Amino acid sequence: MSSRKERPTNKPRSRENTSGAPGVSDNGRDGGYNAGIAVFSYIVGGIMVWSLIGWGLDNLWGTRWIVLAGALLGAAGGFYLSHMHGLTSLRNSTGEDTAARGPSKDEDQ
Repeated sequence: MSSRKERPTNKPRSRENTSGAPGVSDNGRDGGYNAGIAVFSYIVGGIMVWSLIGWGLDNLWGTRWIVLAGALLGAAGGFYLSHMHGLTSLRNSTGEDTAARGPSKDEDQ
């Protein structure tokens, strides 16, 4: 006799995120604050990491401008990551997207 552990079910709960994006709620109630914190974390984290990399390269190569380039690269990377995770799209009070998704449905004329 072998004892098996049952796998947890992947049933979504009513307040759980099933879209896959961190901080985005399906019911539109608690996603705004969490998404804002996630965007802030991506941007500040990117600035910190890439500034440290730039600072290290500045010390290694004897320059003074790479730390600034690293900070700008980190901020841009944070915006890019938050956009790719779906955290920067516009949402109305019902939780639906108002941003355009995919190609236009218009026919060629």
